Amino acid sequence: MQGRRNLIKNHADRVFESVRSSTAAARSAVAASWRRSFDRYGLDPSQRQEPRAVDESTLLRQKEAAGHLMHLAEPRLDELYGMIAHCGAAVFLTDRDGVVLSGRARPGDQGAFREWGLEAGRDWSEAAQGTNGIGTCLAERRALIIHRDEHFMAHNTGMSCIDAPVFGADGALVAALDVSSARADQTESLNQLIAAMVTRLSIQLETDLFRAEFSNRRILMTGEETSGAHLLAVDSDDIVVGASRAARQAFGIVREGAFDKRPLRDLTGEASVGLQGAERSAVLRAITRAGGNLSEAARELGIGRATLYRRMKRLGISER
Repeated sequence: MQGRRNLIKNHADRVFESVRSSTAAARSAVAASWRRSFDRYGLDPSQRQEPRAVDESTLLRQKEAAGHLMHLAEPRLDELYGMIAHCGAAVFLTDRDGVVLSGRARPGDQGAFREWGLEAGRDWSEAAQGTNGIGTCLAERRALIIHRDEHFMAHNTGMSCIDAPVFGADGALVAALDVSSARADQTESLNQLIAAMVTRLSIQLETDLFRAEFSNRRILMTGEETSGAHLLAVDSDDIVVGASRAARQAFGIVREGAFDKRPLRDLTGEASVGLQGAERSAVLRAITRAGGNLSEAARELGIGRATLYRRMKRLGISER
């Protein structure tokens, strides 16, 4: 018992020393989160504070509100759990406020995670628990690892938490995907391996959400997926009507919410071709779709074959 009290005191002293420092927050993201936990939320690292539990009716309403997300996320949670369950870790999905909506843990580990307060209905926001994987991931909107004594609260320092944010089709933050472990022998290399899995699954979930939202549009993938799903939804006139968060960042579109629709060509940087160029592109697309059959291409364009020949000649398109 005395040893435990000493551990709590030593951790609290370390946190307070960092919080009092004028430079620590600038040097370390963890120290910056500790400062928020102390200054903004008034938390004490030495005090044990059980994660607040929402009542069952509130949790049910929150799950219903996240129904679309939950439907798409459950298979992804199963997939991730299947990859890490043998490590004694558990998988959790929270809403954008840090309330746990769903989780996966081996039967023999569920009691331990319940003691930590990691179960459905518990609030793991940074405001409630200080620096922790779920809350700090949501506060900073980025994938991260909070390993053991990087937690703000002393009673959470036995855990390693690995998290990635999930962004909806409109670029808004909708959830956090979390893998937590209370193993004392959890290594940094294992954390990094799990982090790669968590990030990959969060990107796949974002892709699922985007494709479901724009199921009646053409979806284009641009750029690398390492920083998120770069997806654009394009209508039949090649107008961009939707963009994922990563695509918004890449193309300078407002971070979240509605945006002014714009031609795909404007985003991709292709030179403007004017009306004649647009007409030539339309004719070439029709001919290509028809496999070179000019009669079929003319029907698709709604013109006669002779008219198509005249336009092809004017636009410099060979019959071959």
